[in-house]
Amino acid sequence: MNLEKLIERAEKSAFWLWLLNRLLYRMIPFNAPHRIRIREITEHGIGSVIPYRRSNFNHIKGVHACGLATAAEFTSGLVLLRELGVKRYRLIMESIEVKYSYQAKTDAIARFEITPERLAKEVVNPLKTEDAVYIRCEIPVTDTEGNLVCTAWTNWQIKPWDKVRTRI
Repeated sequence: MNLEKLIERAEKSAFWLWLLNRLLYRMIPFNAPHRIRIREITEHGIGSVIPYRRSNFNHIKGVHACGLATAAEFTSGLVLLRELGVKRYRLIMESIEVKYSYQAKTDAIARFEITPERLAKEVVNPLKTEDAVYIRCEIPVTDTEGNLVCTAWTNWQIKPWDKVRTRI
């Protein structure tokens, strides 16, 4: 099924949101044990949650730093894929930087949104003359009480699929 269409349906339906989350567990098996799931979908953004559960704990029973970073990466990458199109562009995370500010003792929610204008300016238009571009995304992660747990910055390399070269 078409990911963009599935996300569009999930924006309006609890059933389709449930189905989307189940499919993402299968498509991205690394995230499945963490139970990272999409919680909300907006016109140009997504909010996902990493649950406060034992398998996500660090040594002091807070959500582990790597789990928080993974939720931020997942959220920004999914938004970019949704907005740009899975079949048109390939994304690879080039780097991630995370600044932690508060211990997550509840579920943590990563939110990312991007405007079509920013995508056109930083990705689509430059790719008319370049083989690849990089875009830096800022993803705030809060707990359920609204405390800023961390801010992550992901740097994504974006290429049209016809410019991707792989070794055999």
